Amino acid sequence: MGKRTRRATDAAGRLGVVFLVLLFATCLFSVCIPHPAWARSQAKPTHSQLPQPIKQDENCLACHGQAGMTSGTGKSVSIDPMKHAASVHGILACTDCHTAIKEYPHPAKVARVQCSTCHTDEAAHVPASVHGALGAAACQSCHGDHHEVAAAAQLAPAKCAQCHADEVKEFRQSIHGKAAAAGDQDAPTCFSCHEPVHQIHSSGDAASTVAKKNLPGTCAACHSNPQFLARHKIPFAHPVELYRQSVHGRAIVDGDGAAATCSDCHGSHGILPAQDARSKVNHFNIPATCGQCHADIAKTYLESVHGQATKNGVSGAPVCVDCHGEHLILAPKEAGSLVNASRVSMATCGRCHSDERLALRYNLPADRVPSFADSYHGLAMRGGSQSVANCASCHGVHNIFRSSDARSTVNAANLSKTCGNCHAGAGNHFVIGPVHLSTSTGAAHPVVKWIRWTYLVLIPLTLGFMIVHNLLDFFAKLIRRQPRHETGAQVSRMNRNFRIAHWGVILSFPTLVFTGFALKFPEAWWARPLLLWEGHFAFRGAVHRAAAVLLIASTVYHVIHLAVVRRDRLFLKAMLPQFKDATDLLQVLAYNLGLTKIEPHFAKFNYAEKVEYWAFLWGTAVMTISGLLLWFNNFTLRYFPKWISDAATAIHYYEALLATFSILLWHFYMVIFDPLVYPMDTAWLNGKVPADHYRHSRPEYYRALERAHLVELPANPAADVKP
Repeated sequence: MGKRTRRATDAAGRLGVVFLVLLFATCLFSVCIPHPAWARSQAKPTHSQLPQPIKQDENCLACHGQAGMTSGTGKSVSIDPMKHAASVHGILACTDCHTAIKEYPHPAKVARVQCSTCHTDEAAHVPASVHGALGAAACQSCHGDHHEVAAAAQLAPAKCAQCHADEVKEFRQSIHGKAAAAGDQDAPTCFSCHEPVHQIHSSGDAASTVAKKNLPGTCAACHSNPQFLARHKIPFAHPVELYRQSVHGRAIVDGDGAAATCSDCHGSHGILPAQDARSKVNHFNIPATCGQCHADIAKTYLESVHGQATKNGVSGAPVCVDCHGEHLILAPKEAGSLVNASRVSMATCGRCHSDERLALRYNLPADRVPSFADSYHGLAMRGGSQSVANCASCHGVHNIFRSSDARSTVNAANLSKTCGNCHAGAGNHFVIGPVHLSTSTGAAHPVVKWIRWTYLVLIPLTLGFMIVHNLLDFFAKLIRRQPRHETGAQVSRMNRNFRIAHWGVILSFPTLVFTGFALKFPEAWWARPLLLWEGHFAFRGAVHRAAAVLLIASTVYHVIHLAVVRRDRLFLKAMLPQFKDATDLLQVLAYNLGLTKIEPHFAKFNYAEKVEYWAFLWGTAVMTISGLLLWFNNFTLRYFPKWISDAATAIHYYEALLATFSILLWHFYMVIFDPLVYPMDTAWLNGKVPADHYRHSRPEYYRALERAHLVELPANPAADVKP
């Protein structure tokens, strides 16, 4: 009995716990899940929650709050109390505006309320604005009924659309309108550009924020703000600042009303992103956009090879901004312009025609820019010349056609005229051949190609021989060098006439090397100082030609000297090559290699001096002929085929390389670095050399000099003798 009682008690306890849990869950559910009626009350405010008229207006609204109430003249004097309370004037009492009404019934004629009573500044500005044309109805036209005036932020653009429907429609479809619809706090409204709202002027008014002169500043409020550009990931840096520096921006400042400003290119209200096919700055629409002002140029461009490609939807085809720039468009004569004569080839044309991917995609020749850069025109342009021909000089500017097109300036039938613009008479006697050739990468004409490969074999072999020969001689003399008896005696080596010719060469040859290679390597640091004046005056070329005249004059002087002075003509006889010179060379090599102990002896001139002399005369003749052909290029192009000029260019360059390194490796070794003459052979100064040098290396010639009493002994032999 006791056990059954306890079991009943435990069961009753468990049921009580379950009941309490269910009761708690029910209460919690009723709190968390709102009643439908309560939810509806939250979604729609009750009458008491709506804006209510202020208490002191109750007497006025008792009559005027009735719908359809009219005055004695039939004019509606009815007011919607709720709309009035929700308006910006809802905080005002009726008598705050209708101050003339003191009692009821009202006077027969009630004075009209003037907005200027409170809105003094606004009322003063509106008559001078574009909306002043609306007269007394100006305020109501935008703000609506005086008793239902909405906040300014609620008016645009819907209210503006009542008069400016097309503009508002364009704005809503624009990138700005879509940003505003998406809730972007930075998105502009009508007032962002036309503000302040009561001072809106027509775009033709100089005071307007959208007047041509002021529009860049208006756009700059956002597009010159670094934080704004960063927030919206706009990639264009400083667009307004660059525009102000452009030819268009400066023209606007100078009062040129026809110059392009932001809205002329991007549009006014319907501004669309460049990716949008409808955008005025879409790649394929830019010719038409620029053509609004530059109609003739746009027409010519659209007929060109570039314009036709653009019409056919080729995205890689250049349009106006690809060549002239976007915001920083400068006049062609300005140094910073992308179409300036010194920049158009490499910075503009080269941008596409040096692109391997574009060349492969559109089957464009890949050698045009490198071959131009390696030509005289390209080298001079890289050096800063403003007058030398560039891509546009030959191919045209906007009227660029395929070379197969009869209209092309580089069509075979038109080349004579095109080249003749700079080179009078070019192509009159011979057809002008291929233009884009490079002496460093090969040439089309067999003669030019043969010249190039001849020098490419000759130069390494010649310079290699010089290096090996002189290194062997240098180290052999250092190893075998022993104290020698120096008497101080001297012999004459170069008389005054020889020295005059030699001084001319000393002055002209290094100058020719420096100014010549400055043309070939214009970007080198050592060439830049010489090219500082190239934009105004062809200084480098003038110096180079002056040095060439001096070298030719020195050589001619030398020839005349030998022709006139019979005694000195013996110099030529001594310089004639002999079979012994070849055996002397072999003996020197064997002696320096230690293959023989017999020291070689020479006549008045050894093989090294003979090789240098005749190589100098040959090189001078070759450089003179090729140089004159290049100097007087009009004559050359008039009377010779173009491959003659190409051959002269190749010879002049490769012969200059060979001559320069020959002087450095061969001549400088003999007169400076040879241990027997170091630190210098002074014959070029006073015409004399130490007799002991001849006594050791040319004993037979030395004895002949002694017999002829041509050895000059020192005034004090004992003091000058050196062990």
